[in-house]
Amino acid sequence: MKKEEIEVFKDRFSAIKDYIYFDKQEFLREKTTHPSKLSQMIKEANELLKDCAVEDLYFLNGAIGNLYRINGQPQKAIQYLTDCLKIAVEVKNIRKEIIALIRLGEALKYNGLHQRAIELFNKALDLCKTHNIDEYEDFVWQHKGKCLMELERLNEAEECFMKSFEIRRKKGNDALMHSTQQAINLLKKLS
Repeated sequence: MKKEEIEVFKDRFSAIKDYIYFDKQEFLREKTTHPSKLSQMIKEANELLKDCAVEDLYFLNGAIGNLYRINGQPQKAIQYLTDCLKIAVEVKNIRKEIIALIRLGEALKYNGLHQRAIELFNKALDLCKTHNIDEYEDFVWQHKGKCLMELERLNEAEECFMKSFEIRRKKGNDALMHSTQQAINLLKKLS
């Protein structure tokens, strides 16, 4: 029964994008239009986490961490995303480790720990290069750029956005290119 409940939750979790927007007034940070819906999902995920199978721990900790971050509770997000990272390292899954580093970096940024976030983004970049995993590199550059933009290190941020955009252009993903273009446009307004 628990496995079915987790699958239902995964479907619902993938639909949260309907309640998420990028706040142009706050450096394109993810926010929600429905905090109560995210709070309900956090509650449900925590219930599922209580006695889930080991293979679901990574997903649930990551989901709860992201929900807390988007819902304006970065300290709680950091707790869950740190657990998520530990799981990825323990099972020696580099792809999951890269994703967890990005997510934890974002939570740290939302909590005002920008320098620590940059360290995690750099570690994720190192893992991408060391293991020839290029499918996440554009995301790392984008998140690092946004972090640097918040620190008003605009030239460095621009370099990151340009690297992200070039990778996304090669991927041919219009939605991702649009996301990076939004960040570049905001950066130009700040310059």
